[in-house]
Amino acid sequence: MTTTADRFTATPTFGLSGNFAGTGSLLRLFLRRDRIVLPLWTLLIGLMPAIQIASIKDLYSSQAQLDSFATTTAHSPALLAMYGPVFSSELGSIGTWKAGAMYTIIAIATVLTVIRHTRVEEETGRAELVGSTSIGRYAGLTAALIMTYAGALFAGIVCALSLAGNDLPGAGSLAFGAALAASGLLWGSLAAVAAQVSTSARVARGVAFGTLGATFALRAVGDAGNGVLSWFSPIGWCLQIRPYANERWWVLIPLCAVAVLGTVAAYALLGNRDTGSGLLAERPGPPSATAGLSGPLGLAWRLQRGTLLAWTIGFALYGLLIGGAVNSVGDMLGSSDTIRDVVTRMGGSEQLQQSFITYAITMLAAAASAYSISAALRLHDEESSGRVEATLSGAVGRARYTLSHIGFALLGPAAALLIAGTAIGVVYGAATGDLAGKLPQSLGAAAVQLPAVWVLTGITVALYGLAPRFTPVAWGVLSAMVVLYFVGSLDGLPQWMVDLVPYVHPPKVPGAQFRAQPVLWLLGIATLLIGVGVAAFRRRDLR
Repeated sequence: MTTTADRFTATPTFGLSGNFAGTGSLLRLFLRRDRIVLPLWTLLIGLMPAIQIASIKDLYSSQAQLDSFATTTAHSPALLAMYGPVFSSELGSIGTWKAGAMYTIIAIATVLTVIRHTRVEEETGRAELVGSTSIGRYAGLTAALIMTYAGALFAGIVCALSLAGNDLPGAGSLAFGAALAASGLLWGSLAAVAAQVSTSARVARGVAFGTLGATFALRAVGDAGNGVLSWFSPIGWCLQIRPYANERWWVLIPLCAVAVLGTVAAYALLGNRDTGSGLLAERPGPPSATAGLSGPLGLAWRLQRGTLLAWTIGFALYGLLIGGAVNSVGDMLGSSDTIRDVVTRMGGSEQLQQSFITYAITMLAAAASAYSISAALRLHDEESSGRVEATLSGAVGRARYTLSHIGFALLGPAAALLIAGTAIGVVYGAATGDLAGKLPQSLGAAAVQLPAVWVLTGITVALYGLAPRFTPVAWGVLSAMVVLYFVGSLDGLPQWMVDLVPYVHPPKVPGAQFRAQPVLWLLGIATLLIGVGVAAFRRRDLR
């Protein structure tokens, strides 16, 4: 007699129809998979505005200094394009001005989370395998959205409570937290729509991030101009809630409305396509590969070029904005000795303008590290999808294959940072009439940060070689380093903890004397980590 194993049977969750059966089971699975990443990004995003408030409290001790800051910012188109307008000279409004970047960061986090648990699951075939049981058609999307939306709401709650804990008005704190959560909900829903568009997670992320970039550009141009275009951008809507400046609660209505419409549209699109398919059909490729795809380097270039181009353009544009803002930094920061001490500690120069350039490029270096990690993680994606096995079945060695992608993780950030440094130097030099002097200074400030960026590359490669399952932990390492850098710059941490951040070690040029020793140490650490990762990959089995 033949027996069969009992087939897994999922019951409808929360009494819903069979299309949602198994939502609870998948939600528990997704929460287990994201048990580290989800709390990390929710807490980090939720607490960063409060950290910004704490720094502003230490820097500006009088209302006159806050008034001067607001006035200077209002007359700088470059600063308005980067961060948006300051609607009040109150401490809360000034303190959360730069924290408005969290509206964009939470959008990135929710986009990555939703696509990871929807389109990536279909692309790898896991969704089809799970769907062969009694899991409902909408269960995967529902579980992903519940987890992502809960994370966004939790980040908003943490943000509101932490801001209120800094003795700020409750209404403004609640408004900022609500705007933060609403941004996460909106972009999570748009990511769910993007996940229905293509069979490729890469294209889905490209659609979502392309939309995010377009709305950020609309907001930047609008805020630098007459403000009209800002109303066509969800990022602009978040700013227009105006925490601590006569809050506009009604702006939450369009944010929530788009989130609801996006969620409904995602379900409607999912119901009209097959599992694994997309609404945009893939174009058939040429009958034969070009000469450029004859080796692993050509394949890596084909896979990495789109992302590299997008990041480089973004760095160039941001460099132009930073270059335009340098001249106003002295008036914006004022003459407080406390401000000068903090900026000097973060930038290393007695001249505030030079320190501002160093600080801005350090932040760009952290962003370049994010690109570098993403480029290195392409190795992990290729292995998880099974494509690397086919590649290595030919006359391609493992070291040659890994180094082809690692090369883009090293050279890509270099290109982006140096182009940003060039943009800063050209704009700043043109404004001061000293192009020959300012351009080399900005390029030098960008160049010395590259070894710090490559340390993050090395950490990612080492994780991939030694423990591929934990490779995404590299994002957590980067997040922790950014937090340590911010808090440590305000004397909030022991020096040995601050020293763990690679961005604090390069010489603080322009303004400070160049020292080769820290640069060489960072290069040595990065080289060692990359070597360990490549050697470990050569010796282990493919997953």
